Amino acid sequence: MSDAIITTELARSFGKIRAVAGLNLRVPTGQIYGLVGPDGAGKTTTLRILCGALLPDGGQATVMGIDVARDPEGVRRRIGYMPQRFSLYGDLTVLENMVFFAEVYGVPRAVRGPLLQRLLDFSRLGPFQSRRAEALSGGMKQKLALACALIHRPDVLMLDEPTTGVDPVSRREFWDILRDAVIQDGMTVLVSTPYMDEADRCHSVGFMRAGALMASGTPRELQALVPGVVLEVQARPYHAAQELLRALPSVRGVQVFGDRLHVIADGPLPEEAARRQLADSEVTLVSIRQIQPTMEEVFMYLQRTAG
Repeated sequence: MSDAIITTELARSFGKIRAVAGLNLRVPTGQIYGLVGPDGAGKTTTLRILCGALLPDGGQATVMGIDVARDPEGVRRRIGYMPQRFSLYGDLTVLENMVFFAEVYGVPRAVRGPLLQRLLDFSRLGPFQSRRAEALSGGMKQKLALACALIHRPDVLMLDEPTTGVDPVSRREFWDILRDAVIQDGMTVLVSTPYMDEADRCHSVGFMRAGALMASGTPRELQALVPGVVLEVQARPYHAAQELLRALPSVRGVQVFGDRLHVIADGPLPEEAARRQLADSEVTLVSIRQIQPTMEEVFMYLQRTAG
């Protein structure tokens, strides 16, 4: 499989701040690649360099084989870019925004009608095409911005934290649209996100910290990096269960996930020890099972080992 995006020792500083520090990134063609990390990790600066909006200080980046520094305009013709903040025209309707961007990107009038209808259906904005953009909800604004970024059918779509501040239902719908774009059109998607749970929706993931990658791979490959085992425990009262489980010799951490606890252990499967520990107390054990580490647990492990 070829790579749609390649960076080699990519670097960019703002004064004394190194926003991107020797980033080596490979994004396979036809996949959703998630660039995951907290604020300040360098995700936005990386995307701005890759879309040709910002020149790097060092290293190299290519998008669809085009050198970003040498031919930024050539890169822009091959990509769609969606920044963090809603940047469309609030006084125009949904359809008027889409028509405007079709004209900006030079979409031929002969194909414009069917394409606009497909995107309205695709983004589920058809019933709202006459509504002004400023009157849309946060989730609908993001779907409109995505539709406008797709209007010229780019080879690569770059999205900078597109679901920040969006409600859970709209987030799920947004990711459904991204997946359909990849499956139906063979598009490559590079999406940055601070949400660890969204990493599971990507084909490949790169965890960023301080402008560089800590690790990259499929979600399953990254989960395999975490040593030991993870148990999911449901018990009542869970605060008491949390303290009891944390006291087990092989346990290095207990995290709360809703009404369940994730027990992270270094040694052999501690299920029987956990059962005995809770049985000797007033805690009621509802269920216990071994699970894969979450992406958040993977990230925390990488943070610890990176020093």
